[in-house]
Amino acid sequence: MSSSAVQNTAHSSGSRSGSGFVWWKVLVAGAVGAAVVNLIVFAVAALADASLVVVDAGAEHPITVGGVIGSSVVPLVVGVGAALLLARWKPVFLRIAQYVGSGLALLSVAGPLSSGADGGTVAALTVMHITLGVAVFTTLQLHRRHRRDH
Repeated sequence: MSSSAVQNTAHSSGSRSGSGFVWWKVLVAGAVGAAVVNLIVFAVAALADASLVVVDAGAEHPITVGGVIGSSVVPLVVGVGAALLLARWKPVFLRIAQYVGSGLALLSVAGPLSSGADGGTVAALTVMHITLGVAVFTTLQLHRRHRRDH
């Protein structure tokens, strides 16, 4: 088998070797990036003596490292993953998902703002929600650029 046949097979299978990100690498990079930034926000809030406790219906819910990671990774992987799958059918879903996903993350800021938490906790949670919105937009933009370049 010639080297050009091997290269053509790699490109047609979607496993693009070489420069750029394939869909799953973009998804992992976005999830890891969101989690790392949100963990930094969590650490800063803890160092600033924020309570990192949300009161809901009289019950206190502490914010934990695991909760920050899960809340950063799961929505991004599910939402962006769904958008990437839909984009295989109709590429326009990438652009739509960039704005809808980012918008939903920004709208979710209402939760921390209406919680019974102290100012430091509200500020940290607000930044975390905004970070997720930016991560959704950026992750899908990376994938769109990669598709355009190849």
